[in-house]
Amino acid sequence: MEERIIEVREQKLYITCNNSFEGKPVLVFLHDSLGCTQLWRDLPVKLSELTGCNILVYDRLGYGKSGPMLTHERPVNYMELEADLLNDLLIKLNISNAILFGHSDGGTIALITAAKYPEKVKAVICEAGHIFVEDVTLKGVYDAWEAYKTTNLAERLQKYHGDKVETLFRAWTETWTREDYRSWNIEYLLKNIQCPLLFIQGEADEYGTLDQVEKTVSQVNGPAEKYIIPGVGHTPHKEVPELVLSKAAEFIAVNI
Repeated sequence: MEERIIEVREQKLYITCNNSFEGKPVLVFLHDSLGCTQLWRDLPVKLSELTGCNILVYDRLGYGKSGPMLTHERPVNYMELEADLLNDLLIKLNISNAILFGHSDGGTIALITAAKYPEKVKAVICEAGHIFVEDVTLKGVYDAWEAYKTTNLAERLQKYHGDKVETLFRAWTETWTREDYRSWNIEYLLKNIQCPLLFIQGEADEYGTLDQVEKTVSQVNGPAEKYIIPGVGHTPHKEVPELVLSKAAEFIAVNI
């Protein structure tokens, strides 16, 4: 895997990529609200080997090895802005056949990107993404904040994010629990998604109900399927990696 820092809109983003498969689509991995490139572990490489697709994994600004956020304060539409930035990154890297694999916030960003930039996106795998705010989501955020204050969570995150942990944690928790964020909703964009979609969700997801899945697959205009995994929480790709790899590879094989 090649590693480098790339500048997009004056933001320094850390990327890793592998372009071993000439002419094949690029699997683009979009991490969650506390994630980064490293935390995908070997999933990108394994899925690439199973599908014969290339890889792009990157850290959003403020995460992992990318540059720091200027502030923890985010606008309500921050994930829409991340989709715009992803589009610019794809342009810079000359990628027009992306298969987006996004988890949580990353899943939402994948959906938005497919809706706004359909010419770039060949298919989407959305794992535990959100299209609106639910009470269970807020409970999950509050629980995470309590864990941050009372356990060694901050120390564990520093291994991956260094001195950016406090800012990124505040950016996530304070944005989602703000009064003006309660009405955030991207359902209006879903009708613009025409590429194939696979929505993966753990049935016991502590951050979202199955309404997120049902209301997404029912409103997109492309072929859509859901993969609900019993007894699994918010991170299926870590909890049951072999199941996720198998299903994702099967979906990709049909759509490349």
